[in-house]
Amino acid sequence: MSFPRKDNPFDKPKKYWSLQEAKIKIAAYCAYQDRCQMEVRNKLYEKGVYGDKAEDLIAEMISEGFLNEERFAQSFVRGKYRLKKWGRNRIQLELKQKQVSPYCIKSGLKEIDPEEYWEILKRETEKKYYSIKEQDEFKKRYKTTQYLMGRGFEMDLIQSALEELN
Repeated sequence: MSFPRKDNPFDKPKKYWSLQEAKIKIAAYCAYQDRCQMEVRNKLYEKGVYGDKAEDLIAEMISEGFLNEERFAQSFVRGKYRLKKWGRNRIQLELKQKQVSPYCIKSGLKEIDPEEYWEILKRETEKKYYSIKEQDEFKKRYKTTQYLMGRGFEMDLIQSALEELN
């Protein structure tokens, strides 16, 4: 005796976009949130728009102001720096992975205020340092340093923040 299987939504074939539909959907996709070219290109490929058609559509989105990598880099930096408390190195690495140009990365990193950056680093250092239940001072400093480096802060600034803590 067999039972009918439920329809699995993952078994259904993907719906591809026509060129006209792609233009409307990508405009909405870019208007909702700043995007980089790589994200838009991946979305188009996912929906079956390839090659010159995709590149023409991306060029059209740039000319109409829907797609601006410099604006994307600036908003990305603001968000990751203020909300997620990431350091410059991590932000720069993430933007490189998204294939954002070095000029746009540099422009985006100008959004970081040095005094505010230092205050965030000191606060994160203090929070992590005092949350570690290690008795050995060296291990405590090491774990704090590793944590902050993973967050993308620069080693010399981390050391200064740790020195200021003691």
